[in-house]
Amino acid sequence: MKVLIVGGGGREHAIAWKLSQSPRVPELVCAPGNAGIAEVARLVDADAEDVDAMVRVTKGESPDLVVIGPEVPLAKGLTDEIESLGIPVFGPNRQCAQLEASKSFTKAFLARHGIPTAAYREYTDIDALKSDIGIFGYPMVLKANGLAAGKGVVLAKDAAEAERAIEDMMGAKVFGAAGDVVVVEECLRGVEASVLCFVDGSAIVPMESAQDYKRIGDRDEGPNTGGMGTYSPSLVFTAELEAQIKERILDPTFNGFKEDGLDFRGVLFIGLMITDEGPKVIEFNNRFGDPETQSVLRRLDTDLLDIFVAATEDRLAGQEIRWSDKRAVCVVMASGGYPGAYEKGKAITGLSDLDDGAICFHAGTKFGPGGEILTSGGRVLGVTALGATHEEARAAAYRNVAKIHFDGEYHRTDIGVVYR
Repeated sequence: MKVLIVGGGGREHAIAWKLSQSPRVPELVCAPGNAGIAEVARLVDADAEDVDAMVRVTKGESPDLVVIGPEVPLAKGLTDEIESLGIPVFGPNRQCAQLEASKSFTKAFLARHGIPTAAYREYTDIDALKSDIGIFGYPMVLKANGLAAGKGVVLAKDAAEAERAIEDMMGAKVFGAAGDVVVVEECLRGVEASVLCFVDGSAIVPMESAQDYKRIGDRDEGPNTGGMGTYSPSLVFTAELEAQIKERILDPTFNGFKEDGLDFRGVLFIGLMITDEGPKVIEFNNRFGDPETQSVLRRLDTDLLDIFVAATEDRLAGQEIRWSDKRAVCVVMASGGYPGAYEKGKAITGLSDLDDGAICFHAGTKFGPGGEILTSGGRVLGVTALGATHEEARAAAYRNVAKIHFDGEYHRTDIGVVYR
């Protein structure tokens, strides 16, 4: 079976790595991929966000299945274009992709179906937004409505910081058209957690839980990033909490898809805040989270290819999905300056020195002219390790982080610590 993976980050490396373990021995092709993905898949040089280019690649490769990793091609309707060729796709269509591409679309969906979330208001006029500064108190949560690479959320601690964020989003357009509409929410208090779910027309099946660390600095300080590390399973999850999530969030979401005619096939990522009132939805994403995927797929015992195929055929309800009891921790190694300006092209050493069982998922890497591996992004690597206990997994991840070096490298030192 031939599988085309669209994307070139850490999430796609984790997907490709897991698919490469399939007993069905699939032929893997990835566009554009990265230096790590090249170890398990043939790379095709193409822009994952260019729908026309990806359609040309798909026609040229004639795969049996296409797996779309990033959110931008999903929002642009790549699934619809490829399915029109008669090729199955794991990844939601353009209509469903609005659940991530539009914060206001998701908030309306949640409200319509009685799914717990933060109170909110949306704005299209900068002056109206400025006049409502502090409407839900502080910190004031401001979200660019469209896609902003995981960075379009600001928690302003006071009016001055809120005004600067408004000017950035709606005035200076630092997130482009994503800031044409800004959603303001009340700030939920609690512990963040993530649940990724396989979804098709027959079922919504939660994967093992994970916890992400969004801010750049230790103790969750500094600006938001695309994610500086994760661990799985989340230490805040209990059987009682999982039952609440199923009853209050998963079931009404799946029923809402049916009622609204949303033919969702792929992964629904649910960002949660575990509050004193129970779990509430922070956001929906339409794909595997990054770097949640790196820790979650390390614990998947079932053939991922079987799951993907079952989802494209609406057979998830009958698909067995098994998970390891081991714990996983993923620590992101980033370029100095990220999420602001940073330099690329730094040589990476130590990748071959990792312990057995530790895996370094590549997020922003490329090959140099001599075949050496260089940095090419803000988040560069995701060092992921397993352990019989959470503490063992955390120690193993950081032990292997210490073996890898590149100029300007930065990582958080507290991935796996729970702040309540």
